[in-house]
Amino acid sequence: MLSESSSFLNALLPLWYPISLVILYLGVVIALAEGLNRLRGTDSEFTRKIVHIGSGNVVLIAWWLQLPAWVLIGASFIASIVALVSYFLPILPSINSVGRQSLGTFFYAVSIGVLAQWFWARGEPQYLVIGILVMAWGDGMAAIIGQKFGQHSYQLLGVKKSWEGSLTMMGVSFLVTSVILLWVDEPMLVVGMVALIVAVAAMGLEAFSKLGIDNLTVPLGSGVLAFYLIHRLL
Repeated sequence: MLSESSSFLNALLPLWYPISLVILYLGVVIALAEGLNRLRGTDSEFTRKIVHIGSGNVVLIAWWLQLPAWVLIGASFIASIVALVSYFLPILPSINSVGRQSLGTFFYAVSIGVLAQWFWARGEPQYLVIGILVMAWGDGMAAIIGQKFGQHSYQLLGVKKSWEGSLTMMGVSFLVTSVILLWVDEPMLVVGMVALIVAVAAMGLEAFSKLGIDNLTVPLGSGVLAFYLIHRLL
């Protein structure tokens, strides 16, 4: 028992610095959003999207620091618990201030753990990064653009969407997928095809957002689809 504890501590000690950077970054994002959320006249949806986009970027830090999969899975579990508690108790208004019943933050955290288990653990972190950043930036910008400029609306399962927001989702998803795949040196022609298919799929998945389920289906769908297409085409 002592030897197992010692082995765990020996594995954890070299990671204290990168984990501390991740925690510090997330702390700054949440503190910024909470501070803005308490200012009179600040749009609650805007502060929620700060957390949504900012927390998604943590996967880039994890990729850069080459954190092991168990760290992401553990963080996903903790974040899921915090999201559920915040859903029932308003301890962090900036996380769940969406104005409707939504488990989106919980699903978002879960998706990181699932993708880490599927791809990070097998040495292909780019597909986790694609899935999370498509959700973070695509959905985040779609909400901001749709709310501010959306003039052509439609409804799916009682949730109102705009074509301006949906097209923003597709465009950002295409850009994110292209940049990540080009970064890992995939062929440009293949990247364009894969990015377009992923972007269209992400737009469709994001449209079905009842109870925030798109926070699970978009990351998983985008990551898995990119992985399948790359391995199929190459």
